[in-house]
Amino acid sequence: MITEISFPADWVDSSAMEKVLSAGPSAHATQYSKIEFRFPIDCKVMIDAAVRLLSLFNQLYYSSRNVSLIFEEDGYGSTMGYLNRMGFFDYLAQGIEVLPSRPDISGKDIHGGTNATLVEIARINRDERDQELPNALTKALMRSCGKRADAKELDGAAWTIFAELIDNIFSHSETPIDGYAALQLYSRGNNLKVAVSDSGLGIMDTLRPSLKHEFPSLANLSDIDLLVKIFRQGISRHGTDRGCGLKGSAKKAMKFKAQLDIRLPTSRLNFIPGHDGYQPDRAFCYDNLPLIWGTHICFTFTLD
Repeated sequence: MITEISFPADWVDSSAMEKVLSAGPSAHATQYSKIEFRFPIDCKVMIDAAVRLLSLFNQLYYSSRNVSLIFEEDGYGSTMGYLNRMGFFDYLAQGIEVLPSRPDISGKDIHGGTNATLVEIARINRDERDQELPNALTKALMRSCGKRADAKELDGAAWTIFAELIDNIFSHSETPIDGYAALQLYSRGNNLKVAVSDSGLGIMDTLRPSLKHEFPSLANLSDIDLLVKIFRQGISRHGTDRGCGLKGSAKKAMKFKAQLDIRLPTSRLNFIPGHDGYQPDRAFCYDNLPLIWGTHICFTFTLD
């Protein structure tokens, strides 16, 4: 038996991706022997969705699912062409079927580093840590956001934001599956997205077991209230003497009015910045989502 999940012929960001995944059976939970993901003509996958889907597809393969990606058009300007340009197929598990055929040549290998408005998908691997990735993300951000009134200050904080996000994967993911990071400018939307994705233990799985001992007053908080505490005050499963990388990066991003989108295994939260950072009443929570292992984060910065 085959189950099919089809994406729309439209822009697909993380919100549109969630609508598609929620409309059918959970890919991780389905009992079907084969899962087909279809991408029609004019389907435009945005970078925040692309890295999350890459993690999901590799998770399914790792858990012995039979996965096929079916693209209804081919060529450089197509959905497949864009994903190839971003390096998507460089890191897609080789056992996953791609139709009509997997690209023979990596667009990232040919054009990587030639576009100042993007950083192609980069692998975050424990054994081969790319020390230059925070620099690449920072330079791309500043090339696009250089006209902001706070550009000079943003430049000084950007490297730390990205370094802490990436370091969080190394410190907390505990998984054999790689993490991914990428950046893309969307000039029509006047914004830039930086997306980081991993397939390891979620924030709550690593944090909640220690709350009764380290922060007993927080043990009964909802996930959304606890996440706000993480980002505003700094809470770590290691106690008060070790800061949380997510808190460090989010605290700096708050200052520059970045929107924060976090996807946990079965929930998602969008934090909209206010005058005093991220507030509970400006956090939009979505529960009971189809399972995706790990923690998936996207910061959206306005260009000016």
